[in-house]
Amino acid sequence: QVQLVESGGGLVQPGGSLSLACAASTSARIIYAMGWYQQAPGKQRDMVASITSDGITNYADSVKGRFTISRDNAKNTVYLQMNSLKPEDTAVYYCQSIDLNGIQYWGKGTLVTVSS
Repeated sequence: QVQLVESGGGLVQPGGSLSLACAASTSARIIYAMGWYQQAPGKQRDMVASITSDGITNYADSVKGRFTISRDNAKNTVYLQMNSLKPEDTAVYYCQSIDLNGIQYWGKGTLVTVSS
């Protein structure tokens, strides 16, 4: 199975930057894609960015041009570089992975707070 561990959340002022990391441990599964989702209190969990094993990326319209997703296969880790942060980016950010059979796995989440 797959275990996901996120890190890098915290408090940042508007216009600042944060970098999130998610390390994936696999024992019997091959990861097809990984992504980041955001969920604010009382709101739906929505995709922020995703990346396939082939390096194909997708971004939510709200973060295009500001966030960048990347992967390091040697370290089995996916990153989310967040620049020009806005108060509306405040949310819990969850790491997600999908194996070749379409099975989804989720991390516990890390809180990002953007406030003056």
